[in-house]
Amino acid sequence: MISKKNFAKVSATFGAVALGVSATATAANADTIYTVQSGDTLSGISYKFAKDNSMVNDLAKKNNIQDINKIYVGQKLIIKSDGEIQEYNAQNAANANVANNNTQATQQQAAQAQSQASQSYTSNASGSEAAAKAWIAARESGGNYGATNGQYIGKYQLSASYLNGDYSAANQERVADQYVASRYGSWQNAQAHWQANGWY
Repeated sequence: MISKKNFAKVSATFGAVALGVSATATAANADTIYTVQSGDTLSGISYKFAKDNSMVNDLAKKNNIQDINKIYVGQKLIIKSDGEIQEYNAQNAANANVANNNTQATQQQAAQAQSQASQSYTSNASGSEAAAKAWIAARESGGNYGATNGQYIGKYQLSASYLNGDYSAANQERVADQYVASRYGSWQNAQAHWQANGWY
């Protein structure tokens, strides 16, 4: 006979196993074939897929890229949904095309949800951080969210790849804060870099 305490443990274990199975069943493998475009960098590609620079070294290593500062337009990379990177070949491309066709509708829904979520954002920059942020915006675009310069878009002249097609003011603010935090740590550091180099 199973005591109530042991029954609770057994039930919890089966529940956890069932949840684990359902979680892995819903994590479909959505491989992506990425073709390098003009203006792309390994860090930009990494940011597109991982929202940070964590994939740069793997991109270079698994695709035999000797210099992480040199990639070529038209070069193809396979990036798995789990972040794994594979060299482009016919078999990987066929597998990725099937996954891409199956997930296209889901990606469109996610983009719509992201766009709706990006319509409201409040930056946490205040005081000298806000002043440094405003200084950079004034130098980059005159504070204009609609400014463009080649692949650079908006008030902070961010790469279009960082904005993922959402050029709303709220998304520009959010992405600018994320970019500066990950690259410089603060808007004041970004301003110091801009003053020393003429860009940030």
